[in-house]
Amino acid sequence: MVSLRNVRRSLERRRDLVDEALEDLVQERMTKNDAPAMSLARDILLAGGKRIRPVLGLLAYEAVGGEDVDSVMDLAIAAELLHTATLIHDDIYDQSKTRRGVPTLHSTHGISHGIIAGDYLFVLAFSLGGRCEERIVEQMGEAAANIAAGELLQHKHIGDLGTTPEDYYAIIDGKTAGPFASACAGTAMFANAPDEVVDALSEFGWEVGRAFQLVDDLLDLTGDSTMGKPRGTDVQDGKMTLPIIHALTMLHGVEREQLADVLQNFSEDRWGELTESLEIAGSFDYARQLIQNHIDRAQNALERLPESEAKSLMAEIAEQSRSRRT
Repeated sequence: MVSLRNVRRSLERRRDLVDEALEDLVQERMTKNDAPAMSLARDILLAGGKRIRPVLGLLAYEAVGGEDVDSVMDLAIAAELLHTATLIHDDIYDQSKTRRGVPTLHSTHGISHGIIAGDYLFVLAFSLGGRCEERIVEQMGEAAANIAAGELLQHKHIGDLGTTPEDYYAIIDGKTAGPFASACAGTAMFANAPDEVVDALSEFGWEVGRAFQLVDDLLDLTGDSTMGKPRGTDVQDGKMTLPIIHALTMLHGVEREQLADVLQNFSEDRWGELTESLEIAGSFDYARQLIQNHIDRAQNALERLPESEAKSLMAEIAEQSRSRRT
C-alpha cells in the first residue's frame, strides 16, 4: 500500500482534474442558451466535495490500462452531474433547508426551479455520457433508473417499523451503490477492459457504495452538527437505516416498544433513549462489522486486477471510507 501522504496527494491531483473539468463545463454552458439553467445549478455543482464517484471512475480507467485521461473525463464528470442532480431532488423530496451548512437550492429559488435544475443536470450528464458506446450508455441509464426506484422505495418505507434488511439494501443499492458501480464499470468499458475485469470493478463499486452508505447511517446516529449533516436527520425524517432496523429486529417486549415509541415520537431530548436502545441491541457494532465486510469484499474484487498505483488508491479509498467524517 502507498503511504497516506502519497494517497492524499494522488487523490488531490485527480480531484483537481475533475474540478477543472467541471469549471470548464460550467463556463462553456454559461455561453449557451441553457445559461439560465446552469446559473441555477452552478453553485451546488461547484460547491466542492470529495468527487468520489468521478475520481473512482478515473482510477478504474487507469487501473485497466487506460492512458488518455482527457478522453474519459466527460464520462467521469457525468457521474458527478448525476450525483448532484439527485442531491437537488433529494433535498426537495426531504424538504431539507440546508446542505453542508448552506441553504438548499429549492429553499432559495423555489421548488419549481429546484426541479428544473435537477432535471437539467440529468440531461447534461446524459449528453456527455451519451457520446460513449451503447453498452456504457445502457448501464448508465440503468443506474439512473434504479436511483428513482430506490428513492420511491425509501419513501414507501418512511416510518415503517417493519422494514427489513432486504428492503434497506434494495434502497441503498438503487440510490448509492449502483451509481458507484456504474462509475467504475463505465470507464473500464471505455478502456475496452475484458468483461471479467469490468465485472470486478462493478463489484468493487457496489461494495464500496454499500459501505459508504452504512457509514453515512452511522454518522447520522453518532455525529454532530459540525460535520455538515446534523445528527439525527434520518431519524427525524423517519428513514429506516440499518442500525435502526437491526435494533427493531433484536429487541423484544418492553425494550422494542420503547424504541418504537422513540422513533414514532422522536425529539432531541429523547436522543439518549435512542442510543441506549441501539447499544443494548448491539446495532452499532453490527453496522460496523457490515462496513468491514463490504470493504473486504471491495478489496477482494480488486485482486483480479494487475498491480498499479490506481489499484492501490482504489483499495485505500475503500479502507478510508470507514473513517470519513463528512
